[in-house]
Amino acid sequence: MTALTWEAVPHKAPRRTGTIDHPLTHDPQKQAPMTTSAFEPSRSATPDFSTAGAPASRQNRTRDMQLIPEALARAHMRERRREAEAERQAVRLIAARRMQRRAERVSLRARRALAMAVMN
Repeated sequence: MTALTWEAVPHKAPRRTGTIDHPLTHDPQKQAPMTTSAFEPSRSATPDFSTAGAPASRQNRTRDMQLIPEALARAHMRERRREAEAERQAVRLIAARRMQRRAERVSLRARRALAMAVMN
């Protein structure tokens, strides 16, 4: 009987499988489709994964990413408009209170003047 050494045995490279943390590829079209597990009930809420619409979804995602600065600018403008309106409302409220105090002082002065006229 001959002794077998490691070099004499035909060596087959172990097939490397990807994991969630380290997938074999990051390209969704080259990844294996997701299948449901044996423990998952049939017709469950998670549909089978398909890469048929991957380019279209990538295109939509790219367009959405390009539109993010516009949406952000619109949100900033809405916020500035709201702040300006709140500032205008505060200024109007302060002016109204000032006019109310002035009117109260004038009314009080008129009552005093009337009282003085009646007393004399």
